[in-house]
Amino acid sequence: MIRTLVMLVLAAFLTGCVGKPSIEDAKLSQGKLDLEAFFDGRVVAFGQFQDRFGTVRRRFEVEINGTWDGKTLTLVEDFLYEDQSTEQRVWTLEKTGPDSWRGTAPGVIGEAFGEESGDTFNWRYLIDLPVPDGTVRLRFDDWMWKLSDTRVLNRAYVKKYGVDIGEVIITFEKQ
Repeated sequence: MIRTLVMLVLAAFLTGCVGKPSIEDAKLSQGKLDLEAFFDGRVVAFGQFQDRFGTVRRRFEVEINGTWDGKTLTLVEDFLYEDQSTEQRVWTLEKTGPDSWRGTAPGVIGEAFGEESGDTFNWRYLIDLPVPDGTVRLRFDDWMWKLSDTRVLNRAYVKKYGVDIGEVIITFEKQ
């Protein structure tokens, strides 16, 4: 019994030690991800959620219509899941400095905060996310990297009660 408990604690600790990006990581390009320029207009995205063991649990497509007014970026995201269910999320992001953002969306607890650095953007928030059988409160540590002028890669680390439960991988394509 004690051996099993020790093994479970050790496994949880080792899972939490997996490397994650840092805003200070070396940039792989000279490009700059200008969030407001990339998401102003129509963007489509394709993604999936994988649990902590790598099993794909859900796939989706998203059509995003963004508007930038010089200070606020509004993103209307229309999700279509593989089971044909739909969801709409509307983000309102405010640029708070040359490289800093804050934002809100339905279900987000408090505010989300983000930082741009070169070709990288980090976005963190707590959200009550709709799932097929209700809602679940999750913490997202979202990372975006500009791959080209028309493509951004997103990897979000997802936690529940401080424990990694999975990742969301998304590619965004500017139309």
